[in-house]
Amino acid sequence: MMNLQAVDNAPAADLARLEDHLDAFNAARTGIFDARLLSIVLKDAAGEVYAGVHGHTWGRCCEIKTLWVAETERGRGLGSELLGAAEAEALARGCRQVVLRTHSFQAPDFYARHGYRRLGAVEDYPAGHSEIQLVKPLAG
Repeated sequence: MMNLQAVDNAPAADLARLEDHLDAFNAARTGIFDARLLSIVLKDAAGEVYAGVHGHTWGRCCEIKTLWVAETERGRGLGSELLGAAEAEALARGCRQVVLRTHSFQAPDFYARHGYRRLGAVEDYPAGHSEIQLVKPLAG
């Protein structure tokens, strides 16, 4: 019998390997082999991350998984710049749309101002809030 034990801190290399296996499966099933990471990370002089966007492109679609700006850097348009840069790179890679998820307490209004349309939501995730799925077509 296997030892099935949940852990809080799996090694990053193990998680990357799981992702690699799933990516290989997805590519083999779809015949689409153009998956690439898309990341822009901003660091201060001390090497500390203060903002960034991370996701991937695959099959003419971009998925943004993370967009974050440190509280001290907010309100100056940095999030908009990061989102715009990610969209421009996605367009340069031939993507037709960007998809992402945000929570009701995070940034749904920010994304709506940038042309994202709500597709649906998972209510009560986390408790008392919603996870919202969004899409934006890219022109080009």
